[in-house]
Amino acid sequence: MKFFADTADTAAIRELAETGLLDGVTTNPSLVMKSGRDFKEVVRDICAMVEGPVSAETVALDAETMIAEGRELARLGDNVAIKVPLTLDGLKACKTLTGEGRMVNVTLCFSANQALLAAKAGATFISPFVGRLDDINLDGMELISDIRQIYDNYGFETQILAASIRTVNHVSEAAKIGADVATMPPEVIKKLAAHPLTDKGLDAFLKDWEKTGQKIL
Repeated sequence: MKFFADTADTAAIRELAETGLLDGVTTNPSLVMKSGRDFKEVVRDICAMVEGPVSAETVALDAETMIAEGRELARLGDNVAIKVPLTLDGLKACKTLTGEGRMVNVTLCFSANQALLAAKAGATFISPFVGRLDDINLDGMELISDIRQIYDNYGFETQILAASIRTVNHVSEAAKIGADVATMPPEVIKKLAAHPLTDKGLDAFLKDWEKTGQKIL
């Protein structure tokens, strides 16, 4: 499974990129707004920090303008994945942009039928929003499972990008189902490595080592 950071915080992205575990980044207008910086400048900086896809979102509602915005965003970096919404206009824009050889992330997916349409439109990524479905008492992981089955049935190459990840359990559940990517806030990525028994064991080892009076360096 690939890990994407869902943030526009360049300091957090740089820190995670240094671990070698970061495969890409997703942004959206809300995340860029929190950064307080110029949108294009932020995307350009992020593209230079990571080798993998960097999702940058269009804001138009009509296909023609989405396509124009997508082409402009693609100029910010060779690794830009253009985000379009899962609407009929968004799907039309997706078909055109992917036909031009560009990566497209179709976002705001909440049903298997929507995911099927995105795959038929040639989407590089489909972003089902797990957490937002959970918020309204629906099972976000059930949607991931349905999409996986449909894509496998027909050999679609669109990658399932589990989005709106809130917890480490969301990550492991999505991985078991077979999601290709999980995008999550930096703090969730860091929590994946945390376990109280790891901390306890490390503390015991270090105390025993200290008693030996030895050094490695």
